[in-house]
Amino acid sequence: MPLIDPRVARHLETFVPARPPELRAMEARAEETNFPIIGPASGQFCYLVARMIEARRVFELGSGFGYSTAWFARAVRENGGGRVHHVVWDAGLSREARESLAALGYDDIVEYTVGEAITALGAAEGQFDLIFNDIDKQHYPQALDVVERKLRPGGVLITDNVLWHGRIFDERDRSDATRGVREFTRRITESDSWIPSIVPIRDGLMVAVRAEPGS
Repeated sequence: MPLIDPRVARHLETFVPARPPELRAMEARAEETNFPIIGPASGQFCYLVARMIEARRVFELGSGFGYSTAWFARAVRENGGGRVHHVVWDAGLSREARESLAALGYDDIVEYTVGEAITALGAAEGQFDLIFNDIDKQHYPQALDVVERKLRPGGVLITDNVLWHGRIFDERDRSDATRGVREFTRRITESDSWIPSIVPIRDGLMVAVRAEPGS
């Protein structure tokens, strides 16, 4: 049984404005191939957060074939321009992302990296306004160590799949992925460095603000 009532999920999507044909094509490709994307309701939410904080430097830890990147790129453009870092381990997915995002007109905004996402974030220059975390779940705790260095104070971390299809509620589930989500959630909620909350869209989005020093 889905964690979110299908009626609620359908209702949330009614708040998503019409998408460009290329973005709809990416949604269709994901449905046809069973490729995990954040979906339109989560995409709209990520876009909204990026607009609210006027993000101009965004880093994606795990970018797939560029669907989430498109939402962040739109926000960055409307915020006055900047860079969105698309990072994925697979060269084929990176090529697909380049083609789709070029068709959407985001060539001048997106920077592409093929490689391991946490390493790429650590090597990136400067700090970021927003970091999106959607890597393999067993690596979530490891990612947090790097994110804490690379996200500016007052910046926002958005993490996907923190409800993890309900597996976090099953005490018998001791898989590396489930343990990773649990440990990440525990650390970020117990830390004075973060102001977190979970938004129950799709599979759960954790939104956490990097606390200002001394706050």
